[in-house]
Amino acid sequence: MDLNKLLARVKAILLTPKTEWRVIGGETATTGGLYSGYICLLAAVPALCGFIKMATLGYSVPFLGTMHLSVAAALSTGLTTYVLTLIGVAVVSLIVNALAPTFGGQKSSIQALKVVAYSYTASWVAGLGYLLPGIGMLLVFAGAVYSIYLLYLGLPSTMKCPPERATGYTVVTIIVAIVLSVVIGMVAGTVTGTRAMMGGGLGALALGHQPSGVTFDADSAGGKLNQWSQQMEAAGKQLEAAQKTGDVQAQGEAVGKAIAAATGGSTQVEALAPDRLKSFLPETLAGLKRVDVSASRSGALGMQVAEAKARYSAEGGQALDLEITDMGSAKGLMALAGIADVEQEHQTQTGYDKTYKQGDTLVHEQWDSVAKHGEYSVVVGQRFSVKVSGTAGKSDDLKSALGGVDLAGLGALKNEGVKTP
Repeated sequence: MDLNKLLARVKAILLTPKTEWRVIGGETATTGGLYSGYICLLAAVPALCGFIKMATLGYSVPFLGTMHLSVAAALSTGLTTYVLTLIGVAVVSLIVNALAPTFGGQKSSIQALKVVAYSYTASWVAGLGYLLPGIGMLLVFAGAVYSIYLLYLGLPSTMKCPPERATGYTVVTIIVAIVLSVVIGMVAGTVTGTRAMMGGGLGALALGHQPSGVTFDADSAGGKLNQWSQQMEAAGKQLEAAQKTGDVQAQGEAVGKAIAAATGGSTQVEALAPDRLKSFLPETLAGLKRVDVSASRSGALGMQVAEAKARYSAEGGQALDLEITDMGSAKGLMALAGIADVEQEHQTQTGYDKTYKQGDTLVHEQWDSVAKHGEYSVVVGQRFSVKVSGTAGKSDDLKSALGGVDLAGLGALKNEGVKTP
């Protein structure tokens, strides 16, 4: 292996490709020489950098956090991808060679291998981007795009196709390469058990099938979702065991635990007593007098939910409704709702509907500017839902009205009634 020669070729194909392709087209080469002296070495760059990133730095997954693979899983994935990439180069070169007559070129297996191998240079070198934070993935993407351009420039010199037909030749080849890339990812994921990284993602985690060797930071969204899936799996096993015993009471308790796990709760919670929750409904709200009030608590299978409602109105016809709900054991739903940190907004000609997070608080707003009606709600302590709805001069008036509720005092009760497992 002549390292200086390899580096000179890399530099030339990247910086002066038009000139270098003419040189490459006239060179004598062998399949073994191209693989041992060029392909095997450069294809190892993204594989090695990917291994380092997977095993040490981790991958940032949108809405989930940073995902890490164990050294064994990362090594297995890297080696499998590397081997399949070497095979992929050969397969794409076969396609390039087979397509040559279609685009007015001349078939030559060695020339086809040369044009594919040297075109991949930009993409392989850009694999260094896996180690760079921020702009790293942009570098990887830029390398892939530049490789397409290199292929376009190289086909006339290697496969002897007319320059005006190089575009179509390139497009068909790239389509084949993309399909092959997807297949490589699927095969690598299946072989190494890391399909979550390759594309299984949240779906696999949500079903409790976390790939071997794959972990998320404990406090990240991915880590919390994985904990939830494990709770679901454990509750399912308990329910199955209870059904086999024939014990009705045990079955009822197991069902309750399964429901609690499904709603994101790992423990049972006794919702606040109706009178306790009703105490958070003020006598007046935004200058309006309370004219109606009610509170209730219900439960089934060991789960409880409490709700307190009040209506406020004035002689002019303005009215507001205030609702406070204690989700009890289902409070886990509130936590799960905030895990993904998803924000959404829908606007119409007359208003909007949006959900967002304000610090650690989940907020929902809805407003119709024609009807002058809307709602404003927040989730307090990942347990209590507090909503103000009704008519107002503007949407901010509803937000101001909610300021009349002792949200801090309500939030201080988030752990009240929580039973130790």
